[in-house]
Amino acid sequence: MKVSAAVAQILKREGVEFVIGYPVNHIIESAAEADIRTIIVRQERTGLHMADAVSRVTSGRKIGVFAMQMGPGAENGFGGVAQAYADSVPIIVFPGGYDRAISSVRPNFNAVVSYQSITKWIEQVNLPAETPNAIRRAFAQARNGRPRPVAVEIPWDVMDIDIDWSPASWVSPARTRSAPDPDGVREAARILAGAARPVIYAGQGVHYAEAWPQLRQLAELLEAPVTTSLQGKSAFPENHPLSLGSGGRAVPKPVRWFLDRSDVIFGIGCSFGATGYGVAMPKGKTVVHATLDPDDLNLNVPISLGLAGDAALTLDALIAELRSILPAGGRGRRAAVEAEVAKVHGDWMREWLPKLTSNETPMTPYRVIHDLMEAVDVSNAIITHDAGSPRDQLSPFWRPTSPLGYLGWGKSTQLGYGLGLAMGAKLARPDKLCINVMGDAAIGFTGMDFETAVRERIPHLTVVLNNFSMAIELDVMPVSGAKFGSTDISGNYADMAKAFGGYGERVTDPAEIKAAVRRAVAATEAGQPALLEFITSKEQAFSLYPVGSTD
Repeated sequence: MKVSAAVAQILKREGVEFVIGYPVNHIIESAAEADIRTIIVRQERTGLHMADAVSRVTSGRKIGVFAMQMGPGAENGFGGVAQAYADSVPIIVFPGGYDRAISSVRPNFNAVVSYQSITKWIEQVNLPAETPNAIRRAFAQARNGRPRPVAVEIPWDVMDIDIDWSPASWVSPARTRSAPDPDGVREAARILAGAARPVIYAGQGVHYAEAWPQLRQLAELLEAPVTTSLQGKSAFPENHPLSLGSGGRAVPKPVRWFLDRSDVIFGIGCSFGATGYGVAMPKGKTVVHATLDPDDLNLNVPISLGLAGDAALTLDALIAELRSILPAGGRGRRAAVEAEVAKVHGDWMREWLPKLTSNETPMTPYRVIHDLMEAVDVSNAIITHDAGSPRDQLSPFWRPTSPLGYLGWGKSTQLGYGLGLAMGAKLARPDKLCINVMGDAAIGFTGMDFETAVRERIPHLTVVLNNFSMAIELDVMPVSGAKFGSTDISGNYADMAKAFGGYGERVTDPAEIKAAVRRAVAATEAGQPALLEFITSKEQAFSLYPVGSTD
């Protein structure tokens, strides 16, 4: 069996349903021979984003796989791997390698060297017989510990070599979990039980551990409100009376209100890492931090107690300990907490309702988001934002009700990421309505891959907020914008979608938003990718770089 065929047989045994890629890489053809669906994209970065989403929406139970050509393919794919690394997403990448004799000769691109800073694990297969061992290590690394990209570079001349290996000998690497120190759990329970105004802050570790029921149990047991990071958004249902929503660069009033007035903050499945795209943690609070990666402890936020372990195991242990401490019927404060959450949220929404329901034209993007949420079944949708204004306008107001109903991100903010995420989510979850909301700047980076969605039969919904401008940059580029039009961009993206064979519609009247959404959803249900282009105002969410934020 040739090396590339052995790789394909291993992927098949690991349950890989799709190999996304851009040729030429022998693994793509071998995967097709093994009856694994091969999906060819227009550019490597989008394909990596698609693989990223496959891992995200399955909590890492399925690992997204991407294969690309040596040299230019590996170079073009760098950004997609870097984005997955920044947001802690497990994918397996097969960058093609030059023949062994010239793999380290300049200027040939050596992925093993160049990808060191954006992968959790990377190796080159120089001995053909070692191929199964290398792939076993790759899956073990992807499934265990902090989730991040893993790469295996197989040189061109190794791919076609025959090895003595039988698929029947393959042993799949198990997914393992670790639990926190029991003494630490007891101390955490004591701190939380004694808190007067605790707040729970949940990150995407809750998603990977599938610890959604435990998070809800903890909130109700502690009678404590819950907020999430962008990456953790949808880990807690935002229609729950204890939900505060999620904080990013745009922070809903309830999040800021309760964090600032808390005495104890319990972070679960989060890193508390410094980022310009997260809510700032208030100083002077007692912080209990539970995370899978002990390297996150005391990294950017001073903590009183740290717990290292899987989020589900941590919550199970903490809930059991709290039940032995707290009164059987609770402390009777839940009604008061829920009433406070409802009041703060209600006051905040009344401030924003004129904007969310505005009839102005060009329409405000907030009206688009408001009507989009009312026109679709949120419980059956997976939505993601793109970088810039769409992220900051969507995340505060979209209220997901089911786990992984929102794919939030922001440790790196590459424009165009949302399109690949929505396409990959639809591949992994064909039963869901998968939506990405992007601006006219973002679609300029990856919009050609809407053709991939048409060709590969991936019926998702793309929403483009088109204001013919890079609006978030207006304040920081006033001179170049005025002199040379540097912030001005244009295009008719609905016509582009139709030219590619998809459903496309441009909407200029806010009264038509809901009807247009329903028509587009019907198109996706008929198997056709859809793109809705809304002509919006040059509206900015807020200042560009808030200081001191964390995820």
